Amino acid sequence: MQQTSGTESGARDHGGGLDAAAARFGGTRSDWIDLSTGINPRPYRISGFAPDDWTALPDRLAFSRLDRAARAFWRVPDTCSVLAAPGASALIARIPALAAPGRVRIDWPTYNEHGAAFAAQAWHVTEGSDGGADARVIVHPNNPDGRVWSDSDADAPLTVIDESFCDTMPAQSLVALAERPGVIVLKSFGKFWGLAGLRLGFAIAHPDTLNPLAEMIGPWAVSGPALRIGAAALTNPAWAADTRTRLAQDAARLDAMMVQAGAEAPCGTDLFRLYRVDDAQAWQERLARHYIWTRIFPWSDTLIRLGLPDGDGWSRLKDAL
Repeated sequence: MQQTSGTESGARDHGGGLDAAAARFGGTRSDWIDLSTGINPRPYRISGFAPDDWTALPDRLAFSRLDRAARAFWRVPDTCSVLAAPGASALIARIPALAAPGRVRIDWPTYNEHGAAFAAQAWHVTEGSDGGADARVIVHPNNPDGRVWSDSDADAPLTVIDESFCDTMPAQSLVALAERPGVIVLKSFGKFWGLAGLRLGFAIAHPDTLNPLAEMIGPWAVSGPALRIGAAALTNPAWAADTRTRLAQDAARLDAMMVQAGAEAPCGTDLFRLYRVDDAQAWQERLARHYIWTRIFPWSDTLIRLGLPDGDGWSRLKDAL
């Protein structure tokens, strides 16, 4: 397997790109099943909007409702602040400006937007365990291999803990570390709740750490509809519990199907699975001819990542395999 970091290769590859896949392999967007992302295929159902969700600037009460819901759902320490933003990516892009550029440790492979954001603000991105980094990023659980981290890994003056996929495994959350000045825990609403288009994310940190970030984001960063949906979803623990059970079952089902087809060494999270195959590009193209889009990586010839199918997607994937 050939492997280089996203920073070294200059690549910022992501899942998605369904329109480009359709242009290359045929069909219309509606013909395709997109398994290239780690988004819950059965999203939280939205309803109950008020007219001023769309017409008025969000008021403090709407932000307060979301704040209370987030604190309860993620068990945020009382000493921490919570900052809602238009997606975790908006926070990732701004976090490097919280400190003077230095050396940031980001162990590869992982979500490449972190490295790109730090490099764009003149930080030197490195990996390895030689210590002494001015900042560190850990994606917990890691994308794409599902690696989990521990308290001792939050070892830099500025430490970012990206928990975008941690809602499938809440007992493993490191949110308690957000009490430490310099530690920022990120949460993504789009993955577990399946509403990536809503663009809602959260940063959790000590007020001294989070206040400068809030100034960068500015007022009214989150739309009225997103505030309402977020507050409703985060106060629905029954939906979350049922969803975790279903996702775990579906992840095991996908592993069995892929291993039977010849894939090896499944790992990842309950929202996406990573497999080792003989030729990742050949696997992707074979599935694409059946209008099923998957994720491969420019730094590996043998790894392919799949999100979870739903409905008739299971039978279509089985036939394609």
